[in-house]
Amino acid sequence: MSTRRNALAGAFLAALMVAAVPAIADDAGRKAGGVAEESARTAGNAVRDGFLTFGRTVKSFFTGGPNAARETWRENAAETRENARENANAVRGEANR
Repeated sequence: MSTRRNALAGAFLAALMVAAVPAIADDAGRKAGGVAEESARTAGNAVRDGFLTFGRTVKSFFTGGPNAARETWRENAAETRENARENANAVRGEANR
C-alpha cells in the first residue's frame, strides 16, 4: 500500500508542476520555464518508472515466485535510479544555461 501511496503522491506532484510551468515561465522568463519543464518531466518519469516497477514485480511474483520478483525489483530499481540521474543532469543543464 505504501508503494501505491507514493506513486499517487508522485503523480499529484507531477500534475502540480505541470500546472505551474506557465506561471513560472511568465514570472521568471525562459530559464525558469525550462527548469520547471525538465523538473515536471523528471517527476513524470519517476511516477512512470514506479508503476512499471510495481507491475513488473507483481507479474514476476506470480510467474516466477518471490525470488524472481526480488530480482525484477532490483533490476527495475537500478533502471529507475539511472533515469533519475539522467533527468537530474538535464535539470541542472537547463538551470546552467
